[in-house]
Amino acid sequence: MSAKRGFLLGKFMPPHRGHLFLCKTALEMVDELTVLVCSTSVDDMPGTLRHEWMSAALPRASVLHLHRDLPQEPDDHPDFWPIWRKAIGEFHPQAVDYVFGSEPYLFRLAEELDAKAVLVDPERDMFPVSGTAIRKNPAAHWFDIAPPARPYFQKRLCLLGPESTGKSRLARILARHFKTLCMPEYGRTYDIHYKQGGNWRESDLVTLAETHAAMRAALAPDAGPLLIEDTDSIQTAIWAEFLLGAPSPLLEKFVEKERLADCYFVLSPDVRWIDDGVRYAGDVDTRRWFFDAALARLKAFDLEPHIIDGADWAARTGEAMDIADRLFGDFRARD
Repeated sequence: MSAKRGFLLGKFMPPHRGHLFLCKTALEMVDELTVLVCSTSVDDMPGTLRHEWMSAALPRASVLHLHRDLPQEPDDHPDFWPIWRKAIGEFHPQAVDYVFGSEPYLFRLAEELDAKAVLVDPERDMFPVSGTAIRKNPAAHWFDIAPPARPYFQKRLCLLGPESTGKSRLARILARHFKTLCMPEYGRTYDIHYKQGGNWRESDLVTLAETHAAMRAALAPDAGPLLIEDTDSIQTAIWAEFLLGAPSPLLEKFVEKERLADCYFVLSPDVRWIDDGVRYAGDVDTRRWFFDAALARLKAFDLEPHIIDGADWAARTGEAMDIADRLFGDFRARD
């Protein structure tokens, strides 16, 4: 018996639970499924990204990308259907048994491909969401967005500053407040379990920065619309300059290539330094140097820092919460 072949197409801008429900229904009915991601030069969202997202979300399907300025509605061109039949044939020359979709054009498309039409949830009763609604307010529809696409819409708030200024504590508080996840400071883990306070080399700090970034990328799809981050490669580059006695060329290049956070809180050294057995940059001048270095680096990237200062821990926390709510009040994930 020959394999049953299915086909569906769409813009998937972005892919969401309704799209995935359609695709998974198709996968239950056919042996081979081809999903064609269609994009044009005037789309607001890159087609290459949408292709990557759908490929990641549907490992069992063959996900292809058609980027061409074809007519989008039958009224746009008298040869609308022959144009699309030819384009689809280039990507799927084999005969199609089923064509899947949720839109009225499905039946005519199936006729053009000499296939059977399978209409799935045209009223959006199963998953009442649309790409338009997601683009307008991603946070309100966060859990409808396909996980591979969530980092595209996600904002990132990162905390920088000297040792013992409350970065880790504040990061956890903010994560709870915004119902999201916190990327912890990997440098502390690396130091505790490996370096233990000495013999730092440039290669160690590069590995640290690379691992932190990889963990953040792995964490992002499971976090909310706002990801909280306890330090990043900017902080690692500052530590490299302190530990090695000069800036690290490798880390400086790493920072330049990174997608930096959308917002930075820089915590001042106004609070007292507490020795917890892992910290070793506690004198007043060194703490001030770390603080100034963070501000200087953000300025070099045209990033405006939000300084969290004062000697009172509760006041600092309140100040940070107020600023975060003002900037990201709409980025709290909704159930």
